Amino acid sequence: MGAGVDTGREKDGPAGAARPGTGSGPSGPAPGSAAGSALVPEAGPVAVGEWRGVPRELLRMRRLILALTLVPIAVAGGAVAGWLVGPPFAAVALLPLLLLLWIRHILARNWRSWKYAERDDDLLISRGVLWRRLTVVPYGRMQLVEVTSGPLERRYGLAGVQLHTAAATSDARIPGLAPDEAARLRDRLTELGEARSAGL
Repeated sequence: MGAGVDTGREKDGPAGAARPGTGSGPSGPAPGSAAGSALVPEAGPVAVGEWRGVPRELLRMRRLILALTLVPIAVAGGAVAGWLVGPPFAAVALLPLLLLLWIRHILARNWRSWKYAERDDDLLISRGVLWRRLTVVPYGRMQLVEVTSGPLERRYGLAGVQLHTAAATSDARIPGLAPDEAARLRDRLTELGEARSAGL
């Protein structure tokens, strides 16, 4: 469900595939594996190549947005149907509620699909439910790394990392990180990007 990054190395399909020409993939399990779904604490140093997930608060926030959107629609639909054609047709309100339950399940799967790994030369971002996508962002292409946090994200103690690269169409984002982890990732990616750009 997240937007992809077109770095010339982005692939749709199995998310555990290694980037061509860089040897082996991340040392952690592939994002689609059962072991790869376990989350690692957000704060503290991270081993290079280790897959990390995003906090569960991101799922809670998205479910709240879903409920605030669909529950009023269900109530209003049931009231209008009952008023226009009689109480038996008020059951039309059940349709948005069933849709809400289905989307809640999809949101949980999407949340588990978000993972990222820091390697020596690039950052990997994996996400997607039906269509798994693996994005490879070379550190040398990064021009700006921002930490963003809207009002609802701050309420849940979350922040997102926005990566701006040389091509506007190849920007990437990691949503729903803990603020400390977002700041750590921003500082590390900025430092590595400057080092690669300088040819160090």
